[in-house]
Amino acid sequence: MTKISFIGAGSTVFAKNLLGDILSYPELRDATISLFDIDPVRLRTSEVVARKIAEFFGASPNIEATLDRRESLAGADFAISMFQVGGYKPGTVIDFEIPKKYGLRQTIADTLGIGGIMRALRTIPVFLDIARDMEELCPDVTFLQYVNPMAMNCWALNRASSIKTVGLCHSVQGTAEQLAGDIGVPIEEINYLCAGINHMAFYLRFERKTAIGVEDLYPRIAAVAQRPKAPERGSTTRSDGGVAGLSDAVRYEMFRRLGYFVTESSEHFSEYVPWFIKRDRPDLIEQFDIPLDEYIVRCERQIAGWEAARAAFERDELEITHKRSHEYGSGIVHSIVTGQARVIYGNVANHGLIDNLPQGCCVEVPVLVDKNGLQPTKIGSLPPHLAALMRTNVNVQELVVEAALTGKREHIYHAAMLDPHTAAELSLDQIWSLVDDLIAAHGDWLPAYH
Repeated sequence: MTKISFIGAGSTVFAKNLLGDILSYPELRDATISLFDIDPVRLRTSEVVARKIAEFFGASPNIEATLDRRESLAGADFAISMFQVGGYKPGTVIDFEIPKKYGLRQTIADTLGIGGIMRALRTIPVFLDIARDMEELCPDVTFLQYVNPMAMNCWALNRASSIKTVGLCHSVQGTAEQLAGDIGVPIEEINYLCAGINHMAFYLRFERKTAIGVEDLYPRIAAVAQRPKAPERGSTTRSDGGVAGLSDAVRYEMFRRLGYFVTESSEHFSEYVPWFIKRDRPDLIEQFDIPLDEYIVRCERQIAGWEAARAAFERDELEITHKRSHEYGSGIVHSIVTGQARVIYGNVANHGLIDNLPQGCCVEVPVLVDKNGLQPTKIGSLPPHLAALMRTNVNVQELVVEAALTGKREHIYHAAMLDPHTAAELSLDQIWSLVDDLIAAHGDWLPAYH
């Protein structure tokens, strides 16, 4: 019987979606679902939801809920991470508020930038503890890693552990669907090839087959890019906490400059480069419709929504239904268990996959999944200007991973120095001081650095 461990199962909505996806496959309906979280209240709610999801599908999984991570991991075939170290408070608030005192503004702060750096530094040690548990209790497990900062977390895991790990994000498939809407072509007709690093991968091909051959869809995207106003994304509240109406002005501007479309949203991407968020250029913020402090808003909205949902779930006032999500996790489990081959996009170690990115870094590429497990696709060389842009982010990732694995404080300073957004705004003295303030504010959320 397949055992799947949910690490951080108190992320109730995300766990619900993944569990529903898993139980939608008949072959997985008798799986053991082990829910682990450090918060007993959240864990209890997730257990209630899990049993209701099983009832919805008429499934009979063995559902376990535990506050003991090792118990959850013991004998697991698959483990899925979905936690946030430090939470909204104090973690996210610290990541935003202290940089703000230096005039350094952010939008999401979970992938790169000084916020992404600090999130990685408090998250990687937890992953290393989990990896050690896995090596002892379930050495053959396939680890589906959903926690940001994706690239840094996966890079550290790949360096420090032998556990089979793939980082999963919804940017590639989500953006493809958004672009399909922008150009008025059904997503079912579109074929694409995408590669790069997490949140900075680009569609190398975006096309569809027609009666007379293959149509390159990039000219249609170029036509959209010429419109006076960039498209807005979404018509309903989104799973990431964002809402309809967020502009894609940044991504379309980058498309005009680079000739390829990037996978991550405009609000994310604006803080991966030095050109959009500048304290002395409010005109840029207005021109590109950049929502500063966006992640703070999302967190508060999600917390309020979760509290209301939790109360309703526990009073049995909400009917549980399920619509398959964009997430790859369930498909990976199904393919490895049944042998049904499918291609997903995953974040894996760059061992000969992309020639003009550093070997060993974490890259996002197509991955074939079947009974043999995860088999990444070799891409070759990316267009040189795309690879060069990615390396500005990879440099930061590498130094953060080095800091996390060696405990050397100097590498945190170096990472912040090289971060594109931080370097564009602050002097060296300010960067040093900011790092010191952030480390002090984190207290016991960080290990000791020397």
